[in-house]
Amino acid sequence: MCKLRTGYKRQTGFGLLLVVTMSAAGCSDSEDEPPRNLSEQTATSTQPADASVAEEPASIVSLEVAISTSVALRPDRRLMVEGETNLPDQAQVQVIVEREVSRVRWRARARVSDGGFVAGPFGSGSGLPDGGYIVHVQLSEASVQPQTVQAVIGNRGENLAGELVSQSRHGLGQVATYSRRFLVGEEPRRTRDQVEVH
Repeated sequence: MCKLRTGYKRQTGFGLLLVVTMSAAGCSDSEDEPPRNLSEQTATSTQPADASVAEEPASIVSLEVAISTSVALRPDRRLMVEGETNLPDQAQVQVIVEREVSRVRWRARARVSDGGFVAGPFGSGSGLPDGGYIVHVQLSEASVQPQTVQAVIGNRGENLAGELVSQSRHGLGQVATYSRRFLVGEEPRRTRDQVEVH
């Protein structure tokens, strides 16, 4: 609110003259508006922008899944499977070794660490007979993965991409599956080897 300053100036021979002056600092046309201080406005507008603006969430990046394996037959003829992958550390994978002739399967679970995993030994106590086998590696559904893995692959594996990725049979989102055929020993040769030559 503006203050009025009244004063009397003595004029000779004309009596008193009423002089009304307004205080210059902070007066405006409206009584409701508080006086504004220019330095306060400047200080408010020069605050760092990041103090009031929330950080934007990081953009979601698709993970082009890559898996490769190598197998090694131990002296007891049981099999070890080693794999390399770009799946995140602590990701749970299931490794299955299947014999082609009988469809007998051996399973093991493994966790990814530093871009790799090891599973086994596979096979019965007497070892694996010669023949063809298939090794399968499957990334388990996102719902059973640790939170750190879900943060990368998505809650339903929606961030997974590439030719190894497919929908889960149980409707639990996307999974990644890899398969490779290999031979143990030499393929049986049943013709001349069993014929006695004289």
